Parts: sequence; C-alpha cells; structure tokens
Amino acid sequence: MKTWFQQHINAARLAIRRLAATPLNTLLAVLAIGIALALPAGGQMLLANAQQILGQGATQQTTKRATPRVQISLYLNVDAERGSAESLATTLGKNPAIKSVEFIDRETTLQRMRQTAGLKEVIDALPNNPFPDALVITPNDESAEALESLAAELRSLPKIDHVQLDSAWIRRLDALLKVGRTFVALLAMLLGIGLIAITFNIIRLQVMTMRAEIEVSQLLGATDGYIRRPFLYFGSMLGILGGLLAWSLVLAATATLSRPISTLGELYGTPLVLTSLGQQDVLVLLAAAAGLGWVGAALSLRQHLRAPTNG
Repeated sequence: MKTWFQQHINAARLAIRRLAATPLNTLLAVLAIGIALALPAGGQMLLANAQQILGQGATQQTTKRATPRVQISLYLNVDAERGSAESLATTLGKNPAIKSVEFIDRETTLQRMRQTAGLKEVIDALPNNPFPDALVITPNDESAEALESLAAELRSLPKIDHVQLDSAWIRRLDALLKVGRTFVALLAMLLGIGLIAITFNIIRLQVMTMRAEIEVSQLLGATDGYIRRPFLYFGSMLGILGGLLAWSLVLAATATLSRPISTLGELYGTPLVLTSLGQQDVLVLLAAAAGLGWVGAALSLRQHLRAPTNG
C-alpha cells in the first residue's frame, strides 16, 4: 500500500513538473478551460440568485434573502368578528405548509388606504369601514403546485370571503426558471465536451513529444498504469486550475454586478443582494473540472499511447 501511494505521489509530482515546463501552453489551456467553465458556473450563480430573489427554493438557500414575493391573502367576511380572525390566524400558524401568518385588522387597512394619495376624501366620505380583516399567509413551499393546493385548502375554510393568489405569474416565473436550468445544463454539457477535447489534444501532443521516452520505458518493463498515471494527473490538474480560474471569474463578475443590482433594487424599494457560488457549488465545480480533465486524458491515452506499437 505504501508503494502504491508513493507511485501516485511521484506521478503527481511529475505532472506538476510537466505543467511548469511549458508555462505558456499551460496558461493558454487553463484560460480556455476556465472561460469554458465560467459560463455554466455563472449561469448557475444567476439562477440561484433569481430563485433567491423570487422566493423560490427558500429551504435550499442559506444566504440572506429578500422578503418573499409569494404570499396568499385571505379576506374574511365583513361581518366576521375580530376574535374569529385572530383564532383563525393562530390555527393557520400551526399548519406545517405555512411559514408565517400576519393578521391585518380592518382598522389598519382603513388607515393605510386613507394615507394613499387621492383616497383620503373618498374614505372619509364613507358611512362605515368597508374593509374586512385580512390574513397574509407566507407558505413554506413556494412552488406553483404547492401554492395552488394550499390556496384550495384555504378557500374551504369558514368565514373566508376571498383568497387572493396570483398564480399565473408564479407559473410564468417557474417556467422561465426551468428554461434557464435547461439552458445552463445544455451549456455545461457542451462546454464540458469542449474541456475534454482540450485535454485530449494536449495529452495527444505530449504523447507524441515523449514517444521515444515512453517506448524505452515499455521496453524496460514499465506497466501501462505507470506510464499513464502522470498524464492522468496532468489532465486532472489542468481541469482543477481551470476550475479555480472559472471560480475567480464568477467572483469578479459578482463583485462587478453587485452594485448595479443593489441600485436596481433600491429603485424598486426591495433590497437585492447578489451572492456568488456557495462552498458546495465550488466543490462540485472543481470536482467536475478534475473529472473531465481525467476523462480527456484517459481517452487520449487510449487512442494514442500504443498507436505506433500496434502499427
């Protein structure tokens, strides 16, 4: 086992020396891989922020998020007593599908409407308060299907005059997010193939350059695993370096866009905070980059390593 580990350590060291031996070629390869990985990584970052801003996937986000956009408003019957409304709010607060319940009494609604420009005279002219007590429900699951199910359940409650849920725009946003996820997945697949192709070609050139050395090693009894191992590490290291560059590019893009996004939120009266890739996303990015680099190297070795000896 100790010998096995030592062989892998030696192969990794040799791969590092090969990377350092051609710094310009290494730099160009890392740039190509980094830019290719930055596009889907940036797309994933934008989708995550869109979900955060739109209130989608709240249970999956650990960063600070804006006030949820998706709420259900319950308007009680005008003749419903305040005690009944408060009791209903307490009952709904225990529902596992509901995150929070805000009770807005009719007097509060009246005062808010009176403060609205152009409505004060109209409100003062009314003989009595026409507004009902209301409950504002914030659901736990904000997917379109869950919201429709919860709204149907709320409509069946007694003393409820109207349940307001604008589900059409929720479906549209949900559909747009699905399109975005599909696009990012396709982009990641295509650029992943490109990463494999880049590594494939680099390893092919290395094998051609080192053909004589490889054949001598084979004559001296070197196993295929011994010969292949440094090339595989080389491909994985290229991928990891490209992944680190992609992460840096996404961080730079986040820093550049943060201020304009925040300004846009201020114009709409909503705090918008642009967050970069999370720790788990970065680990997935680096692992995928290393894996794709390894695959590209393995495919190239399979095709080119023994080509001359088989002819």
